[in-house]
Amino acid sequence: MNDRITLRRLDDMHCHFRIGSLLKEVLPFTAQYAGRGIAMPNTRPRAIITGNDIVWYRDEIMRALDEMPHRHRFEPLMTVEIRDSTIPQMIAEAHRVGAVAGKVYPLGVTTNSDEGLRDFDSEKISDTFRAMQDVGMLLLIHGELDRERTLVTKREEVFLPTLLKLAERFPNLKIVLEHVSTRVAVESVRQLGENVAATITAHHLCLTLNDVIGYGIQPHHGCMPMPKDFDDRDALIAAATSGDPKFFLGSDTAPHPREKKECAKGACGVYTAPVLPQVLAEVFEKAGCLDRLEDFTSRFGAEFYGLPLNDGTVSLIKSEWVVREQIGSVVPFRAGTKLQWQLA
Repeated sequence: MNDRITLRRLDDMHCHFRIGSLLKEVLPFTAQYAGRGIAMPNTRPRAIITGNDIVWYRDEIMRALDEMPHRHRFEPLMTVEIRDSTIPQMIAEAHRVGAVAGKVYPLGVTTNSDEGLRDFDSEKISDTFRAMQDVGMLLLIHGELDRERTLVTKREEVFLPTLLKLAERFPNLKIVLEHVSTRVAVESVRQLGENVAATITAHHLCLTLNDVIGYGIQPHHGCMPMPKDFDDRDALIAAATSGDPKFFLGSDTAPHPREKKECAKGACGVYTAPVLPQVLAEVFEKAGCLDRLEDFTSRFGAEFYGLPLNDGTVSLIKSEWVVREQIGSVVPFRAGTKLQWQLA
């Protein structure tokens, strides 16, 4: 039996690092085991929508890294938020200062999407997507639509025709459907061309809707997109462990202070950074696919982004431990429960 596994340093292709004191609190966990992380742009009070914003946010992240007692080799991969007001000149400037991708949040579907994209079909936004295609920036999409008489559990499925249209209109634009949560989304990504891939989170590999509202409301499991049915979770596990390069890690680690989760209108987001490789090792081991974990965490994402593989490794050992109930101001995923793997 394997009691130790060694992986190439991870690429986490979906991270919410926040800003200010919370940034300094949460960043060290991802930097401990990842060589790179995609920095999501929906920060507040300052969203990342221009080249100047990108430079400012990268500097904030680098300062936080410099203040860590144990400095790890970690590169933040910067993104810009795509809104209805985003124009090709803004894309050119974002690319010039180092943005690797633009992120679309459809209006009203998740945290800080109050100024999200309203119209995927306008000529103006088509020009923006075309500019991204021309310079080689990826399009990252929170794939849900908030439509009248659409349950929150159906928002991803409702978005899929839009994904199909975008993939056909922009065949040379690399598109990532972020944090897929349904069987039908997995099947759609598989059927689309090589320009379309998907990220999968650790928590969507573990949770169903029952874990959010089935046994009393569990706010620290609440996220967007919401976990779905058992069949959906099974499809995600099968995709992640399949060795299909269309599916790779994007944790969507999303820290919120405890009081922002445990309240009348709790924020959505699951904080997986402190336990990410450990939880993934459990999932892949249970599926009998530990030998495929490194491809999911450290190869397929880099290859889709056109990046070299990370140098360095991280090791995990088979040793039971209990996740802390709270880390700083945030409750981590699997708080108070036993995990079978830990970082060496």
